[in-house]
Amino acid sequence: MTRPTPFLGLAQLCRRVETTTKRNEKIALISTFLKSIGPEEVPLATLFLAGKAFPESDPRVLEISYATISDAGKNLGQSRLTEHPLTIRDVYDTLEKIAQTSGSKSRDRRLSLLQTILTQASQVEAEYLTRMMLGEMRIGVVEGVLLDAIGEASGVPRDLVRRAHMLHGDIGDVASLAMSRGASALELINLRLFVPIKPMLAEMADDPQQVLGEHKDGTAFEYKFDGARIQIHRKDEKVQIFSRRLTDVTDSIPEIVDFAKTQVKASEYLIEGEVVAIGASGKPIPFQDLMRRFRRVHEIESVAEKIPLKLYLFDALQVEGKTLIDQPYTDRWKILSKIVPEQRLAPRIITSDVEKVESFMESALREGHEGLMAKSLTSNYSIGARGKKWFKIKPADKLDVVIVAADWGSGRRVGWLSNYHLAVRDEETGEFLVIGKTFKGLTDLEFETITKRLQAIKTRDGRYTVYVKPSIVAEVAYNEIQKSPRYKSGFALRFARISRFRDDKGPDDAGTLQRLQQLYDKQFENKDRFNME
Repeated sequence: MTRPTPFLGLAQLCRRVETTTKRNEKIALISTFLKSIGPEEVPLATLFLAGKAFPESDPRVLEISYATISDAGKNLGQSRLTEHPLTIRDVYDTLEKIAQTSGSKSRDRRLSLLQTILTQASQVEAEYLTRMMLGEMRIGVVEGVLLDAIGEASGVPRDLVRRAHMLHGDIGDVASLAMSRGASALELINLRLFVPIKPMLAEMADDPQQVLGEHKDGTAFEYKFDGARIQIHRKDEKVQIFSRRLTDVTDSIPEIVDFAKTQVKASEYLIEGEVVAIGASGKPIPFQDLMRRFRRVHEIESVAEKIPLKLYLFDALQVEGKTLIDQPYTDRWKILSKIVPEQRLAPRIITSDVEKVESFMESALREGHEGLMAKSLTSNYSIGARGKKWFKIKPADKLDVVIVAADWGSGRRVGWLSNYHLAVRDEETGEFLVIGKTFKGLTDLEFETITKRLQAIKTRDGRYTVYVKPSIVAEVAYNEIQKSPRYKSGFALRFARISRFRDDKGPDDAGTLQRLQQLYDKQFENKDRFNME
């Protein structure tokens, strides 16, 4: 039996990986470590490096907060509770116990478990354990780096490791299979019903011409909905529905479960679509109101009456035991259209006529939807991948905002201030109020330049955040303004991304809270408002 690996080794690996910006060096460090530990430790270490205690599809959560960790850190002695070194298995046994803790006084029991393990941990072990539990690893190990390290350590081709992970979803188990059984084990991995998969993603396109230039074999244009993407799994009488983030939402949407059992002409399938919340006028209501359905665990029937849903379907990934992801879009659509009612299919057209696309876009917007999806007729379904096989086309509104703070970046953005706190000015008080954050839209050179500019106007430092004098104005594109209790402003921009810096403008020329309120109200020209009363 392999000797248990001290957790200190994993913590020290995290530190070494964090201190290098070289991708190949990160891969080599992780690969060497995976080859040095026991087979039963491989999945645990891999998950830890990914910043997770459990696989994405695992419903268990730690429920550890800053406050809990702060309380656990109090009254710890200077010496360890035991001379027995903390092992990787010790850590995960404790994390599982913490996740299983529930009921009255559960916080006290979690606190006790946490204190026990922190007492045994050295400073470096406690640092990375704490960061993982809070979801703040930030050591520059993106998923691609970890998958490539698994490939290098196991000798399995990189593409096979990536495909296995896309189909399986549990990076720890993929690492374990690759290391212990090699390529032959990964080749057997296929879609599994009731195990959620990461959805295929789309690039942004500015206009239909860009899409038509990329898709040489033709394009289907579908409505892009302002709803919640779901995947419906069914085998006989069992139905499970998962969200875009792989969360089980079956109990929250019983009408969709009923549809899956009664209106789909197949007994075994995995199909994908989007649910939209509908208001009294028949038009969609904002996305954040729809989310009330997905978070609801009590009084489902009452909320279902107040927030009715409409389902639109657009893909079939497995039907009657046959996996379809490698088949072209046109074949998948044909199969889908044979098993679901026509009125449940996403509205779509197939055309290369720009005027027809623009007219179709206007129809989508008038009906309260976001815009269009553009899908290559010959494209396969690339699980979890973003690329030019699919595009999203939607009009983006723009707003001038002021940067009032920025977070230090992680991964490829280490060393740059690259997550910007965006604010508008309250005309009544003169205060700049945050309405969201973004790191999107800039080149590496722009990240470097703006970091220097922000450092020059710094007013104070936080642990991860630099606060600055409100003087840099940026134009941001966004897709929606939402109500938000998180920010003092009461608003948040959805999908904000910087389009350019407005050096011709000062902070007093930027957008105001009052203008934001007007823009928020304007959104309801083609949407319905939601009232829970």
